This record gives sequence, C-alpha cells and structure tokens, in this order.
Amino acid sequence: MSTMQRKVWTTVAVSAIAAAAGIALSSAPFAASPADTPAAATQGMGHPGMSMGDHAMGGQGGSMQDMQHDSKMSEMMQQHHQMMAHMQQMHGGMLTMPGQDAFGAIQEVVRALEADPKTDWAKVDLEALRQHLIDMSDVTLLATAATKPIDGGVEIAVTGSGRTLAAIQRMVPAHAAEINGLHGWSVKSASLTDGVLLTVTSTDPKEIQHIRGLGFIGILVSGSHHQLHHMAMAKGEFPHGR
Repeated sequence: MSTMQRKVWTTVAVSAIAAAAGIALSSAPFAASPADTPAAATQGMGHPGMSMGDHAMGGQGGSMQDMQHDSKMSEMMQQHHQMMAHMQQMHGGMLTMPGQDAFGAIQEVVRALEADPKTDWAKVDLEALRQHLIDMSDVTLLATAATKPIDGGVEIAVTGSGRTLAAIQRMVPAHAAEINGLHGWSVKSASLTDGVLLTVTSTDPKEIQHIRGLGFIGILVSGSHHQLHHMAMAKGEFPHGR
C-alpha cells in the first residue's frame, strides 16, 4: 500500500470514529435526562399504574430520540460503505503496469487505435508488431555484442544463432539506416556469417566519447523513431521484417 493510500485509509478511519463519537454525544442528554435519574426512577416506580416496561420506554420523547439515533447510525454506515467502494475503485484505477513490457506496448497501441476514428481495422496487423517486439527482446537480451574502439567511434559485432540471428539481421541494419546522421554520426552495417557488424563514428571529439559511452544498447535505443515505427507497423503500413 502506498503512502497516499495509507493516508486516505487513516482519514476514513478517523472520520468513522469522529462520527460515532458525535452520535454518542448527541444521545447523551437522553441518557442523562431527568426521567432517568435515580430520583425520577424511584418516583416512577411509586406510581401504582406504571409498570417497569412503561418506565423502560422512557416516554414518547425517548422513542423519538432512539429513532433519530438509529437513523444516524444507518446514515453513517451507508456513507462508510460508499467510501469503501470508492476506495476500491481508486485502488483499481491506480494500477498502471500490465505485468509484461511487450504486452503493455501492444495495449498502448490498441488504445490509440481505438481512440482514433480514422483507424482502418481491415489493415491493422498487431501480430506483425508482436513479432517485432519479440525481435527487440532477442536482440536486447540474447544477442552477443563485441565492441571494439576504432578511430572516431566504435565497431560492434552483433552475433547470435537461430531466431536471435534472424532478429539481428532484421533489426540492426534497419536501425543503422534510421539513425545515420543523428548527432552528426556516421552509422553503417555490414553482414557477418553469424550476425551484423555495426560501425558508428563521428568527427566531433565529444560525440566520439558519447558513442563509446553509449555502447551497443545505448546506440540501439537512440533516436525517437521506435514509437512511430510500432504504430505504423500496427496499422499495417509496412510488414514485419523492415
């Protein structure tokens, strides 16, 4: 439970206690009314026509106060239940993580597509996006990246086998083409038997250090084309593999 939720629950508890205390105080005059004092009780018992049951009722005024007390209790309980239901809704609404990053990325795309009245559902291809996200996972987590400093930047041999190799061959050359020229970089890719050779260089000494500091994964995430690429793929504007 977060700090904000604990504060809200504390407020609910304090409010309930305060309400209960207010009801108790409001009924106190009735409990201490003259009719209930020992002297009055003795006097009432001395009347031949008054039974113990008649005394316990406390008269018509007492019955009205009992009804008001019950009404207040009922109202307080109803308010408490409403607050509890509202808290449950708030708790449910505060969840933001879908539990899996690719699932969340696709969920975000679906919401955007559904919010756009111009979406052509006949062309939507979420499976292509799912396959691309699998490629991203393989290249990010399973590929081997051997980095070698060269004049002006780095040379990175990105290698793998099986599906990871196929993902490298699809993603790395496409990404190199997308970021070529970013920050004044020169970005090139060349085929290897088991992967792709990625070369990133610059003539700016500061950018050379930038490139070397980023390394493979930092270069891979550079640029702002990923989200646009994913949306275009989901809309079926170009197939997976590009």
